[in-house]
Amino acid sequence: MLCLGSASPRRSALLRQIGVPHCVHAVEVDETPFAGEAPDDYVLRLAAAKARAVLVARAAGPAAALPVLGADTTVAIDGVVLGKPADAAESAAMLARLGGREHEVLSAVALAVTDRAGGQRVTTRLSRTRVRFRAVTPAEAAAYWATGEPRDKAGGYGIQGYGAVFVASIAGSYSGVVGLPLAETAELLRDAGVPLWDGAA
Repeated sequence: MLCLGSASPRRSALLRQIGVPHCVHAVEVDETPFAGEAPDDYVLRLAAAKARAVLVARAAGPAAALPVLGADTTVAIDGVVLGKPADAAESAAMLARLGGREHEVLSAVALAVTDRAGGQRVTTRLSRTRVRFRAVTPAEAAAYWATGEPRDKAGGYGIQGYGAVFVASIAGSYSGVVGLPLAETAELLRDAGVPLWDGAA
């Protein structure tokens, strides 16, 4: 039915949650923001780039006709994109910056399909969620880094894991903060004729 262009087990689990059978084909794309690029433009660009890259990579294979779902999620505060922390010091700095304040989690999804003429068509949607953190102490930041969870998370935390203890409130899409906004994803899939709630998922 669908190819997920991401190695994220969380995104795969969210697709299974809404009953969408899928295969997984992850690709590496350069995630460096462009100079002056707005955070929403950044996540939309990366989601589309991932979907296109998988569509090209699978063009000669047996599943070439499958639509490809790409996704990207980032944390933004003060107009600055916070990526994945490189080390404990950067992780602590991120949590200190987020602590006691509200930030945005931007999650983009892109669906790439090949039309009958062989051309590519990519459609995107964006989810924007406001998350407020309580204050985070340096000791908590150090202990959180030691769990290993922040290492592969945009903004240095996972709301679905240990990082949930820092979240005081959320306004928007919980699944979007996890990494795949399901309302927007379902809209894209319906428009492409991909059924939801399939018992075979």
